[in-house]
Amino acid sequence: MIIVGVDGSDAARAAVEWAADDAFRRGSALRLVHAADTSWYLVGARPDATLSEKVLREGRRVLDEAEALVRERRPSVEVVTHEVEGEPVAVLRDQAEEDGAEALVVGSRGLGGFSGALLGSVGASLAGHLRCPVVVVREGRRQERGEVVAGVDDAPECEAALAYAFEQAAARGATLRAVHAWQLPALYTPEAPFTMDEVRTAQQQVVRDRLKRLKEAHPQVTVVEDVRRAHPVDALVAASREADLLVVGSQGRGALGSALLGSVSRNVLHHVSCPVAVVRP
Repeated sequence: MIIVGVDGSDAARAAVEWAADDAFRRGSALRLVHAADTSWYLVGARPDATLSEKVLREGRRVLDEAEALVRERRPSVEVVTHEVEGEPVAVLRDQAEEDGAEALVVGSRGLGGFSGALLGSVGASLAGHLRCPVVVVREGRRQERGEVVAGVDDAPECEAALAYAFEQAAARGATLRAVHAWQLPALYTPEAPFTMDEVRTAQQQVVRDRLKRLKEAHPQVTVVEDVRRAHPVDALVAASREADLLVVGSQGRGALGSALLGSVSRNVLHHVSCPVAVVRP
């Protein structure tokens, strides 16, 4: 089951389209979830106050439109709708955790309860705590490029993100570009006991070692090993310009992974135009 947060915004519509396509490719069912955040409505109200019919009708309209979009775009995909009263991040977290979702898909910006929360709360809070991948989708149509980009480092935590990236590439018939960014130590000098060529060779070996098992498990996937001397955010943003999906881990170490849930993932979410999947180990 793939879960999608919907609120009627353009970004949520893009998330529904992305999730419908992904469900079709993977043979998964789709659940569209609208969180009716009533905290603002019930402020100062009686303890027994109930949700207004107007709020309920609006939530139903949003879900009906999203369902119609899925049925028009991917008629064979099984789709159900669910409206839940509560704060959106908490609602989506509970939905994903209680039912063991394959992925949670959200738009990068929203309306009402989702407003101002998706890049921050969803990207940081949910992606850091959910067992399933969290995919953040920006509004606007993009031409299919036939490439999935994945961030690679030497941390074991990278494995889950790479596995998801290989699955996505296989399902799409796409090339997988494995991006590994490295930087010289701050105190590096020309007198250091190693050459630049030795550093480059060592960094390339990191990528080969990390990809070896997954390449053997997915022989149908064409893999491009992209090793760059660059800041990880710069490398991932540059690679994402020609990608249909960028996959990063939620934590790690080394040049790429020192703060994927922190500065790297936040900056990636803010600066790339393609969908981003954040995968927890």
